[in-house]
Amino acid sequence: MKIDNQKVATLIYDMYVVEEDGKEEVSERATLDQPLIYCHGEGMMLPAFEAAMLGKEVDETFDFVITPDQAYGDYDEQGVMTLDKKLFYNGDEEFDSERVYEGAIVPMTTTDNQIINAQVIEITDDKVTIDLNHPLAGETLHFVGKVIDVRDVTPGELKALHHRGKCGRCHGDCNDCNSGCGSCGK
Repeated sequence: MKIDNQKVATLIYDMYVVEEDGKEEVSERATLDQPLIYCHGEGMMLPAFEAAMLGKEVDETFDFVITPDQAYGDYDEQGVMTLDKKLFYNGDEEFDSERVYEGAIVPMTTTDNQIINAQVIEITDDKVTIDLNHPLAGETLHFVGKVIDVRDVTPGELKALHHRGKCGRCHGDCNDCNSGCGSCGK
């Protein structure tokens, strides 16, 4: 069976970040103990990643590069913002130091109510500096690996994938969703 739309692919790989001098550093690894399992064609992976995997079969190896414009875009300096520390207060009107610390990823709400993740890069007495860029923005990614398994997606898996896309929290069983997303009536 070949990787195609609505096929579940299991992969092992090393993902390298390619430095300007051509050196590569392992940034992510999917192993036999913890492989990457994704449903092809459902938007779980970068389009360039899926294009490179299309048609691959079990035991086939792969080795491809994804440039920043095909991955997470160029690093945008305007994505770094310094905000008032009061925006990060908890319900007790105190700074939420348990969730907000240098290096933490925190959810932020945009003016149009979209939730995006930001990395905290600096905290001062009255300000918090965040970076809205994806951690791999501006990076060239090199994937080297092997296809371990390819199978058809089950109807239950497909339903869960489509439902998760609506609220990001539910696992397809609306009896325990409680996310308040509205897409499952709760």
